[in-house]
Amino acid sequence: MADIQRHILPIPDVPRFGPITYDAKDPDTSFAPIQPLRPPEGAPNVMVIMLDDVGFGAPSAFGGPCATPVFERLATGGLRFTRFHTTALCSPTRQALLTGRNHHSVGMGGITEIATSAPGYNSLRPNTKAPLAEILKLNGYSTAQFGKCHEVPVWQTSPAGPFDAWPTGGGGFEHFYGFVGGETNQYDPALYDGTRPIDPPRTAEEGYHLTEDLTDQAIAWVRQQNTLMPDKPFFCYFVPGATHAPHHVPKEWADRYRGRFDQGWDAIREETLARQKELGVVPQNADLTTRHAEIPAWDEIEPGLRPVLARQMEVYAGFLEHTDHHVGRLLKALEDLGIFDDTLLYVITGDNGASAEGGLRGSFNELLAFNGMADVETPEFMAARIDKFGTPEAYNHYAVGWAHAMDTPYQWTKQVASHWGGTRNGTLVHWPRGIRAAGEVRSQFCHVIDVAPTILEAAGLPEPTTVNGVQQSPMEGISMLYTFDDAGAPERHDQQYFEMFGNRGIYHKGWSAVTKHRTPWVLGAGYAVAFDDDVWELYDGSKDPSQAHDLAAEMPDKLHELQRLWLIEATRYNVLPLDDRTAERFNAEIAGRPELIKGESQLLYGGMGRLSESSMVNVKNKSFSVTAEIASTNGPVSGVILAQGGSFGGWSLYAKQGRAKFAYNLCALETSEIEADRPVPSGEHQVRMEFAYDGGGLGKGGTVSLFYDGDKVGEGHVEHTMPFVFSADETADVGQDSGTPVALDYDTTNGAFTGDIHWVQVDTGANDSDHYIKPEERIRIAMARQ
Repeated sequence: MADIQRHILPIPDVPRFGPITYDAKDPDTSFAPIQPLRPPEGAPNVMVIMLDDVGFGAPSAFGGPCATPVFERLATGGLRFTRFHTTALCSPTRQALLTGRNHHSVGMGGITEIATSAPGYNSLRPNTKAPLAEILKLNGYSTAQFGKCHEVPVWQTSPAGPFDAWPTGGGGFEHFYGFVGGETNQYDPALYDGTRPIDPPRTAEEGYHLTEDLTDQAIAWVRQQNTLMPDKPFFCYFVPGATHAPHHVPKEWADRYRGRFDQGWDAIREETLARQKELGVVPQNADLTTRHAEIPAWDEIEPGLRPVLARQMEVYAGFLEHTDHHVGRLLKALEDLGIFDDTLLYVITGDNGASAEGGLRGSFNELLAFNGMADVETPEFMAARIDKFGTPEAYNHYAVGWAHAMDTPYQWTKQVASHWGGTRNGTLVHWPRGIRAAGEVRSQFCHVIDVAPTILEAAGLPEPTTVNGVQQSPMEGISMLYTFDDAGAPERHDQQYFEMFGNRGIYHKGWSAVTKHRTPWVLGAGYAVAFDDDVWELYDGSKDPSQAHDLAAEMPDKLHELQRLWLIEATRYNVLPLDDRTAERFNAEIAGRPELIKGESQLLYGGMGRLSESSMVNVKNKSFSVTAEIASTNGPVSGVILAQGGSFGGWSLYAKQGRAKFAYNLCALETSEIEADRPVPSGEHQVRMEFAYDGGGLGKGGTVSLFYDGDKVGEGHVEHTMPFVFSADETADVGQDSGTPVALDYDTTNGAFTGDIHWVQVDTGANDSDHYIKPEERIRIAMARQ
């Protein structure tokens, strides 16, 4: 198949030439045998592994304090790229990796949850920029993704789709097993097989952990591909949720690090830099950058809090080593199949710098910070829960100081695209049959958009000019293949812009000009300064590889030259207009993106589930009601009528031993329960909950009233509510409570409802005066939504 043209995809069918016979037995009947589509001869298997929120200075393969022996073995047999860069945030890095284009070029200037209508920020990949997986599939590769997908626009994440942006929709992957969104509970994830929601195969009590499950699934897929089609190479994209918060790991892994971080983050930074120089992953003239005033020194931390902070880091280190272990299992499977040496393997140790989103003290339940209640987590609060960090009872994150230390020797963290601490991620490349060099370091400047062009060149495939009938724009990355066997090759990717939340910078031939506009852990509008008032810094990377010595005051002309260059690149790649809004961009109406649910009412039916928050009418900070028509024929009903959220925050209307009950779980701090004074009668009835919001601001309480067929059967008060988000990964369900339970006293497994649920209606408008929905009124509302 060497003569096939591959610039137009799908490859056009070639018409048959020759005589047409009437009888297949005619001697002149001749047809060429069917040839399955395959890539060019010698095209390798490809596996791209990318971890989440791992800073440059975290893994031991790059001098960090977290043991990664598998990565170290890969470094011994392959190459360490020490100047490889990402975008400083997850969705943008992933879309850039999968397309070979800058993140603003493919509409991913931020995470999907804050998309706007501006082209560089709308979370919509243009069809002129086909993803790598689609290109490989149309050239004869098998393709599969395992793990995190954070590229689906939020208004397309419901069970109704559309699925164009899902991995198995328009993403080019034939198989997907993982989760959709920014993070998930490692012990009880919201999983999908393709586009079908599924439950984890085991529970946390039975030893379940997402990273192990993803590894098992990937191993099974690779074995099957190699067994059934050994002549067909594969592209496997393995992207576990590790080590994004929540930092969940079995206790025995965290306990391996007992006492290892008691000296604090400042000492860890110094120790890490010494190891990095010894390994040669940073130059000998690299200086340790100064800790910024916004980050407290370890000596300033009150003694009572230090054991909690040390435990946070022990858990994180165990999480990373646990991840390394399971990556090793996946690679061992390739070795057992005899295909490891012929697999082009990328291990990108993080999709951005280490995350400082845990705040200055870290968090036991990060939903508290998401809802403006971080002050609840006092030192005493966290000390009382120190042994539960990392367990299913926690939704934990570590403190800013640890994130900064995990980005050693650089400044800042995730989200700060201006500085290397936000964008520089150690990367390993291993391909024994394609790379002669082994155990070497590569210091050429590289960026995540370079991966796709590298894979195409290694496979002998051209960039397509047309995909699915649409003319393609060129990839914006540059193949790294030229570096594989030439450590001294002049770098070809010598210019690159950076931008995230107004933090921006430009790299040009060894120089970098940067400005930090906002601090990741400072929320709200109080921090904002005008973009023109941002202070720019200038660094000469040939003499100052860690960006430790600002030359802006000494070389203003050079700074101005690079500032102009940044503006040119920003114009070219859809970065403008700059947008540093935060809360406003979470509001779809203000941001200008579509909303799946409109109006004040939503009608649901029995069996509907796995509805994300963007798939539900918003009931936060307002009065609302839930009305359900249910039927009981075999004794008292039990189970969930409608639940939203999970163990770390949410609400549930359910039946307990026949009686209607409402539970409001406030970030696992307290659960308010209101129960009916009598059971639901047998037969068909309406069960209704009305929540009358107290008003007076965000997150206030309200009075809960329960009704059967319009008659009040219970009343109580909820003191506080969650003002911004119930969960980052839990969903809403009719007739059960998938994921972790909102309430802990369900009578049935997963809160499965024992009767029939005909319909459930959620209203945020005025409550019906008779506390009952007449059939004609429900029909009218349903018709109005069509």
